[in-house]
Amino acid sequence: MGVVLLLAAGLYVLGRVMGASKLARLLLPGLVILAVVILQATLPAGHALKEATGGSLGNWLIVLGLAALAGGYSFALGLLRARHDKAEAPAPVSSGAFSSAELDRYARHIVLREIGGPGQKKLKAAKVLVVGAGGLGAPALQYLAAAGVGTIGIVDDDTVSVSNLQRQVIHRDSDIDRPKTQSAADALLAQNPFVDVKLYQRRLGREDTAELVSEYDIMLDGTDNFETRYAVNAACVAAGKPLISAAITQWEGQISLYDPSADAPCYACVFPKAPAAELAPSCAEAGVVGALPGVMGSMMAGEAIKWITGAGQGLQGRLMIYDLLYAESRVIKVARRPDCAVCGSGG
Repeated sequence: MGVVLLLAAGLYVLGRVMGASKLARLLLPGLVILAVVILQATLPAGHALKEATGGSLGNWLIVLGLAALAGGYSFALGLLRARHDKAEAPAPVSSGAFSSAELDRYARHIVLREIGGPGQKKLKAAKVLVVGAGGLGAPALQYLAAAGVGTIGIVDDDTVSVSNLQRQVIHRDSDIDRPKTQSAADALLAQNPFVDVKLYQRRLGREDTAELVSEYDIMLDGTDNFETRYAVNAACVAAGKPLISAAITQWEGQISLYDPSADAPCYACVFPKAPAAELAPSCAEAGVVGALPGVMGSMMAGEAIKWITGAGQGLQGRLMIYDLLYAESRVIKVARRPDCAVCGSGG
């Protein structure tokens, strides 16, 4: 009897090693045991083969009974787990109706007169692309996900390094050397499982930006190089999509919403040429206080939420400059340039 059980177990293990389905893994051992049961039922008492395979039909009936109990328990446990998972699973992102969990999550938005239920539905239906998952992108992504923006795209080609953690608060020490897109996505979904996060692990260039921008409603640019900023701006202008762009250095940040389709300037209207490298040093060269990108990135998310819901007045046609060191902010009016090389006659 023991030999037969060992043979059945060996067949099951072999099927698992070979990648067979669960049904196939159970079928072969089952056929072996069924054949033994038939032998026990048909062979006369004292027959050598009957003695070699257990000697008694009763023993095998006990084994089959125990197996049936174990199988029934496993099946019932699987049903309970499936029912629990179904109850706990978040509602599909594409669903127009809010689940009770979402209503609780977004309650503070829904009671706001400027957002309310209709505004929260707009957020759920919105698609926002964030270029850069670093200092500016980190807080922007967190607040967009927390706000319930339905689809969030993340573009970045970099990996998390130790020096990032002083300000890029979406990443953790355990994320060092991981792609920033993946680290950020894990944090967003841990924060809000009701959002859909799409990852683009690459550096944007002029040739592929236009196609990507066309899939989203509004773009947030938190990059640290002018080449990408100009590429994203050109793609947004061509697609007629708004662009929220911010920049930081040391203790100062700036932000605006660029949208020529709403008669606001584009990024190239305000910054027609990239400054000389020595006039715009990187954060690695000039340094930056860790809280500053948190402030500016949160402003980016706030501007996106206002634009999506139609709340308040956005930064179209205005450039906000924030000085953290002296706790001052000022707003400068900016206008479209008729001869702009991107959105004007100079193109």
